[in-house]
This record gives sequence, structure tokens and C-alpha cells, in this order.
Amino acid sequence: MSGDRVEAAFAAVPRAGFLPRADRRRAGYDGPIPIGHGQTNSQPRTVADMLRLLRVEPGHRVLDVGSGSGWTTALLAWLTGPTGQVRGVELEPALVRFGGDNLAALDCPWAGIGAARPGVLGLPEHAPYDRILVSAEAEELPDSLVDQLAAHGRLVIPVRGRMLRVDLTDDDVVITRHGHYRFVPLR
Repeated sequence: MSGDRVEAAFAAVPRAGFLPRADRRRAGYDGPIPIGHGQTNSQPRTVADMLRLLRVEPGHRVLDVGSGSGWTTALLAWLTGPTGQVRGVELEPALVRFGGDNLAALDCPWAGIGAARPGVLGLPEHAPYDRILVSAEAEELPDSLVDQLAAHGRLVIPVRGRMLRVDLTDDDVVITRHGHYRFVPLR
């Protein structure tokens, strides 16, 4: 990583605090680390790629879908700063607690993690969002998440092994593809 905001976020929010205690010594490993319940703490290089595509700015309202250990939620909170708002959602109840506890150890009251509702992607009742990050792989681009974007919003999501960046413009939805990645399935 070159000298950029994402690198600064990684330095400010160490991965170790978001791993199970037995795996914290492996925090420097550039690969996914299991956090239980069939989920992983994503590979740091992949997280950095996604955050760079997302381009979060201070003051943004951000949704983190599949917050897992809470690490991406915390990184997003660092990027938005206290003038922003970050809402993480996670389907697995034990990971909602784990990620929420990890996030609570930091001083960022503008960020939180809650339970996702089965059958509902994101948090449409709190939309719109300037940025949406999805850390689970979809079979197709979910229109319901695109609908939660604010004007000129951006969504980054893995779909069938490809990372998509979805940008809302004044009169169109622009989708670009950025490399091949593997993630747990989006449910």
C-alpha cells in the first residue's frame, strides 16, 4: 500500500483486535482467517482493494454488509471520521456480538453493528447511503442494495468471483469490474 488514507486506516485499526484470541499472532498473514460460523476475517490485500474502490470520504454515510469480525466496519469508521456514520450488518448472531464487542473497544460512537434481517439485504429503512461495502459474494448484483444508494453513491460487491464497483450518476448506473476474488456466499 502506498501512502494513502487506506494505509493510514490499516495502521490506525490493527487487524489483530478483530481476530479470535488464538489467531491474533497471525494478524500479519495476508490471507483470510476463520472467525467461526463458516466466516472469515478477509485477506488484508483484498480489504484494501475494496476500500480503495469504495473511496470513502469524511462525513459519508456507509453501510457495511457482512461485517463479521467488525474489522471492515472499524476501518470504514476511521475513513468517515466522527462526522460520518457507519452501520454494519451481520446475519450470524454470534458474529454480531463478536464484531460489536471488537468495535466497542474503539472510540467511534458513529459506527455500530447490528443483526441483519433474514431475507432483507442491507438496512433499507436507514437508506440512503453514500457508500455500501459488501463482504460476501452474490450470484447477481442485488437491485435492493443499489436502491439504497444516495445520489452519486457507490457500491463495491463481489459477484460471481468478480469485484464490481457500481456508481450512480445523474442518469445511469455504471458498473465496472475489478479483478477476481473469492468470498463466502451472500445469504
